Amino acid sequence: MVETIQWTGSGVVMIDQTRLPREIAYVTCGTYEEVAEAIVTMVIRGAPAIGVAAAMGVAIGALQADPARLDQEMETIRARRAGTRPTAVNLFWAIDRMKSLYASLRGRPVEEIRAALVEEALRVKAEDIQINRAMGAHGAPLVPDGKTVLTHCNAGALATAGYGTALGVIRAAIESGKKIDVFADETRPFLQGARLTAWELQQDGIPVTLITDNMAGWFMHQGRIGCVVVGADRIAANGDVANKVGTYSVAVLAKENGVPFYVAAPVSTLDLTLDSGARIPIEERASKEVTEVFGVPVAPEGIAVRNPAFDVTPNRYVTAIITEHGVATAPYEESLRRLASAKLGEN
Repeated sequence: MVETIQWTGSGVVMIDQTRLPREIAYVTCGTYEEVAEAIVTMVIRGAPAIGVAAAMGVAIGALQADPARLDQEMETIRARRAGTRPTAVNLFWAIDRMKSLYASLRGRPVEEIRAALVEEALRVKAEDIQINRAMGAHGAPLVPDGKTVLTHCNAGALATAGYGTALGVIRAAIESGKKIDVFADETRPFLQGARLTAWELQQDGIPVTLITDNMAGWFMHQGRIGCVVVGADRIAANGDVANKVGTYSVAVLAKENGVPFYVAAPVSTLDLTLDSGARIPIEERASKEVTEVFGVPVAPEGIAVRNPAFDVTPNRYVTAIITEHGVATAPYEESLRRLASAKLGEN
């Protein structure tokens, strides 16, 4: 299984997801600015992986900051991190976690502060892998044996520190002995399903079939799909789910065809300060992602373009939300708050 992000003596090393599957290449980020740029340009992507990268970016920034101006420089580092991907709440969760630790260490020797921040960033990564495996254990029983699982975008090892959220559920189901295969939506316009999910599952020897986004409804109608499992970038208190654009359409199709629609996400993805998905900020990305494919124009020059990176699936289409603390079902206002306050290993 690929290691998405590593802390090394040279800096934060990430697999360059913009170059997969054509080439397996790595990017070394030696400054917090370079980490921020890697998040913006989607060298690294996926809400949990972005959270790990953000924590490591804060740590590397602290190592390089002027000790005499550490307070001011830490605030600059925090603000730069927060401005990279507005929809992914794990980013802000990781930044707040690092900020809280820094605040608790004020007045300590600078080297002690720096060492503690590095240790915390490494802990964020290690915990993410543990969380994903726990999520997989909770989600595996929901996956029907002998059927096909449909997924949208990439919520696998590449989107996390390892193992994956949605793909973690699939991996755990297979590890439990279930005979399943996967249909991966290509996920326009950035093709995370075609480039990343298909590659990742193929690398692990998991049977995977690539389909275009507009084929999903037809295969559900044929009875081929046993369930849908996707990840999430932010989940509101009422269970509305922000995920890669196109997820809403898949959820509506699943409801129409009687196919269970599951969301796999850590509790750090919950934003219980928002009463509904209507308040989730939606990132709008560059028009070239729509009008070009790998630099080749596929649309008329000068055409108007909309390119929201995410959409929001209302809770009525969500069968269950799988977390590391257990499975939430409607009414989500109650079940999500209960799981958010639980500890790993509790149900």
